[in-house]
Amino acid sequence: MKFGTKAIHAGLQPDPSTGAIMTPIYQTSTYVQKAPGDHQGYEYARTKNPTRSALEANLAALENGNYGVCFGSGMAAIDSLAKLLKPGDHVVSTNDLYGGTYRLFTKVFQKYGIDFDFVDMQDPENVAKVVSSKTRMVWVETPTNPMVNIIDIAAVAKIAKKAGAWTVVDNTFATPYLQQPLDLGADFVTHSATKYLGGHSDTVLGAVVCKDKELADQLYFIQNATGGISGPMDSFLVLRGIKTLHVRMKQHCQNARAIVDFLENHSAVDKVNYPGLSNHKGHEIAKKQMRDFGGMLSFSLKNDTIEAAHLMMTQTKLFSLAESLGGVESLIGHPASMTHASIPLEERLKTGVTNSLIRVSVGIEDEEDLIADLKNALEKVEAMALTTTH
Repeated sequence: MKFGTKAIHAGLQPDPSTGAIMTPIYQTSTYVQKAPGDHQGYEYARTKNPTRSALEANLAALENGNYGVCFGSGMAAIDSLAKLLKPGDHVVSTNDLYGGTYRLFTKVFQKYGIDFDFVDMQDPENVAKVVSSKTRMVWVETPTNPMVNIIDIAAVAKIAKKAGAWTVVDNTFATPYLQQPLDLGADFVTHSATKYLGGHSDTVLGAVVCKDKELADQLYFIQNATGGISGPMDSFLVLRGIKTLHVRMKQHCQNARAIVDFLENHSAVDKVNYPGLSNHKGHEIAKKQMRDFGGMLSFSLKNDTIEAAHLMMTQTKLFSLAESLGGVESLIGHPASMTHASIPLEERLKTGVTNSLIRVSVGIEDEEDLIADLKNALEKVEAMALTTTH
């Protein structure tokens, strides 16, 4: 079954009671039993809900996994994976990653005796240098957030497996349409389904997919015991969004390529970060492990100041200044003061998150309108530079 067909049909059946083609929103907290323990597979909605179950099955199919586990947010999904660890365990993480993940690792789990090393995984040897007998998990984001770096999943997974560690890949930026980490050797793939999977900026949800039943059972236990579940309405909205994922991703990628071409040739822009560029360090790896290069990019201004970045972002009309990404509408943001503000300045600068770095989530509007919007905003930045110079 091809991807688009899977997105629409995998794991889903018409509602048996009515024939409804869309999975119903089972907005219930409990289920009636004929006798104690004699039920239809559902006892209490924290443990299991039919709408959530349908989404979990659908996501597992899209990632070529066997088990999907859904949570109330992407961070709740990451939290559940970290709860597989115990005091004394060691985690190797990429150093360019979402600020919320960094915050969870360093401010929450580090104090429970879990050790973290953050390394540049663009060179897999950097992972090999720090793994040890205590390493239990290797945490990968690719493309990374916000520098859009590319990590060789197969190479890192091979190193992790040799060390006896799990490989986790945060696949939020790429989605299963662009890459499928489990096929490349990863043990877990996680998503903020709030982003591209939902696709319409109207829900918050997280997910984990894996192939191994024992690992899945541990996650289901954590899901039920800690209660960080996705609700039926949110599950329904993500199921609805996934049905057009393949169509939307094609347009996201097409628009991103056009915008990258424009930015590359603009006099106010210093550097564009996008794996589709032939001079991008990870371009060849991206070609190998991804179907296309995605709708996320970042760029820095020649006027490397927060003031220039803020001016640019407040002058756009179609690119909305907001956190999050992956919706049908284009978003623009400033990692240093928004999504990555929780990462210390010295650590941010090491990965390239400068004062003027701007992150862009390219939507599916008409590309000519998007380019005109950016052009207008960049002209204001250039005018500001001239005013400052004189």
